[in-house]
Amino acid sequence: MSLADSGRALTFRPAGVRARARSIHRPRLEWWNLAWLCIAGALGLSLLGVFAIGTTEPGFATRQVAFLLIGVSAAAVAALPHYRWLQRMSVPLLLLVLGLLVFVLLPFVPESIVRPRNGARRWINLVVTDLQPSELAKIAYVLSLASYLRYRKNYRRFLGLFLPFALTFIPLGLILVEPDLGTALLFLPTLFAMLVAAGAKLRHLVLIIAIGIAAAPMVYPILKPHQKARIHALVYQIKGDARHVRDIGFQGDRAQTLVGAGGLLGVGRTRAASLVTYNRLPEEHNDMVFAVIACRWGLLGALTLGGLFLLVMAGGLGTAAQAKDPFGRLVIVGIVSMLFAQATINVGMTIGLLPITGMTLPFVSYGGSSLVATWIMMGLIVNVGMRRPIHLARDSFEFSDDDG
Repeated sequence: MSLADSGRALTFRPAGVRARARSIHRPRLEWWNLAWLCIAGALGLSLLGVFAIGTTEPGFATRQVAFLLIGVSAAAVAALPHYRWLQRMSVPLLLLVLGLLVFVLLPFVPESIVRPRNGARRWINLVVTDLQPSELAKIAYVLSLASYLRYRKNYRRFLGLFLPFALTFIPLGLILVEPDLGTALLFLPTLFAMLVAAGAKLRHLVLIIAIGIAAAPMVYPILKPHQKARIHALVYQIKGDARHVRDIGFQGDRAQTLVGAGGLLGVGRTRAASLVTYNRLPEEHNDMVFAVIACRWGLLGALTLGGLFLLVMAGGLGTAAQAKDPFGRLVIVGIVSMLFAQATINVGMTIGLLPITGMTLPFVSYGGSSLVATWIMMGLIVNVGMRRPIHLARDSFEFSDDDG
């Protein structure tokens, strides 16, 4: 008996069309992805920081654990909404953060609200802790710049680069006024990394870099006296002039002494605590925490630190390579390049290769705003890694009965 004689019509129905249509509005989640390498590296760095801080400041180490728990929770929250929603919210978020940056600079705001430290107005008093808006500015900046650069027409022309640079120099300028030279320095390498990843023309970028190098001497006169002194200290150190030890270069000299004292395997917690105290190293739990790590765990500890940062970078760049959406890919490139620049500057100033700028070591240095902000960045990387674009392909067909 033929199919026609059976009284049943033969029809073809695409398999899973309705399910696939629903999946476009409810994207599948790739729970296992390279972004988890970032989480592993970040967790290792954070725990290393807690132990390093506890070398001389056990009270700060306890608080850092609390900040770490808050940071991990914030990362989970940042991973929940689809990152394209964050794209739509990037400009309002940037405007909010710029408002906070202006707020801390207002002279009539009482010191009970904006707490100045060492002549800098960077922190807003939240009673239980302090909020540093410049840390949030880094996140808002990366999201906003990625949102703009997702369209090739916005940056393939030389004049089209005006807005990215304007978007960079507005928060950069406000942060410089605080003053916070260290954080401000992070915006330019992040900008260029994102422009290269987006596909900007290299000849345009080379021209801009050449103009920047030519204009660099014009920046020196507007630096603060202590910033100029730190540059002088580095020059004195390179020349072997002992003047850098007696004055502004004291911190760097003490840090290098402790790095050298660690040797290959370190001197252990008790001895490291004694050496740090004896050498009177300023900010040993914050900007100079790398010196404590190198002293306590030696070269092995320093290499472990570097390996964990490489793990974060590898996971981030691998996730970016797998992301097909331009916005998600650029967000990850911005985050990774900013963290890499920050870690490089911090270690460089600790071992005497760069002037001291007050730069924290990501995940490792003590500080609630910095730690929570960097963990939010990790949450954004996981967010992009979990959500992949749907590729619609030709479905197979199946036979089905139709009683019609």
